[in-house]
Amino acid sequence: MTTLPVDPATTTAGAGRSRRQRALLFVLAGNMLIDALEVSVLLVAMPAVKDDLGLSLWNTQWVMSGFALGFAALLLLGPAITARWGRRRVYLAALVVFVAASLLGGLADQGALLILTRVVKGMCAALTAPTGLAIISTTFREGPEQRRAVSVYSLFGAVGFTAGLLCSGLLTELSWRWSVVCSAPVALVLLVFGLRLVPGDQHATGSAPRVKAALLRNGPLLRSALCAASLNGAYLGLLLLVTFQLHAQLGWNSWQTALAYLPACVPLALSLPFAGRLVGRLGTDRLIVAGALSATLGDALYLWQGTPRSYPTGVLPTMLLVGAGFVLSFAALNMQATSAIPAAEKRLAVPLYQTAVQLGAVLVLPAVAALIGGHGGYRPALLLITAVGAAGSLVALTGVRRRRPAAS
Repeated sequence: MTTLPVDPATTTAGAGRSRRQRALLFVLAGNMLIDALEVSVLLVAMPAVKDDLGLSLWNTQWVMSGFALGFAALLLLGPAITARWGRRRVYLAALVVFVAASLLGGLADQGALLILTRVVKGMCAALTAPTGLAIISTTFREGPEQRRAVSVYSLFGAVGFTAGLLCSGLLTELSWRWSVVCSAPVALVLLVFGLRLVPGDQHATGSAPRVKAALLRNGPLLRSALCAASLNGAYLGLLLLVTFQLHAQLGWNSWQTALAYLPACVPLALSLPFAGRLVGRLGTDRLIVAGALSATLGDALYLWQGTPRSYPTGVLPTMLLVGAGFVLSFAALNMQATSAIPAAEKRLAVPLYQTAVQLGAVLVLPAVAALIGGHGGYRPALLLITAVGAAGSLVALTGVRRRRPAAS
């Protein structure tokens, strides 16, 4: 039996490529982490921002929803921008602007300037998140290698929301401004490594794809988008309401509030690596319905209880039910959104779906703040949040009903 000689140069080149790919994945996933972190990093700091800058509750909520607004505003334009300027240029430029906006926001002494920097940071995230995923799709080989890379990328995003809560809880005790700038040093480090690692690409001017009418009529995509929008909007609306309620009625500080939210977000980060198996066993439709109903039940339970008297009986059950809702439906929604989309159209289907997710927050957060700030107090806002969740549950149920005849 003979063996073929192994070329040391080939082995060394392969090892070098593998190390470079791992380093690139660290940069891309790290950027996804801070993009997700920005969604939550100012959540528990809202009362401090409101008091320090003398803002109304309506204006204060724009510090949160402004990020979602910027994210949604630029997502659909992202493919055209990257087609015109190239992925590498767009990705690195967005990181530079993100760092500058973070520093400027930390120095802001007016609410309008702070909100503007949050909108700009959302626009940067709208460019870096999809572009990072696109770089992974062309850098890593299709199959197990690419699936592992996407799993790491998604996991960092799920962890980012929890990281934002914990950072905000700790840093707000010093000053809410530290919560605004905490992402800047990390983004700067990622920029330095990105300059060396992010690959260049060939782009064709004016070759950006356009949304086709058939894509807007795709049932699974539309149902997933509506369900995800209601889930995200109701979730962030509930957390905004509970933040001000715990601060005003129970006198909780930012760190206590951040810890109170962990049951609603940690389970998703822990379960995401196993989400594919869960979807394979139960299917996307059932999981989406179960997740939507669980989250809505949590909202309704909080509405029924009224003012929470203690955390274990008043807040924790709702956080656990909402967390279970995300564990069940988060991955299923993402998978269903693109399951029936041709490969050539997924480049636009994903931004369309992500835009709907962000619009859920843009629409619900201002409405919740307006109701809380009115004479009705927290109950009308809770009614709205529960209604939004229930609407998403009804949309999810239509998907199950439509599939039954086909299954039979």
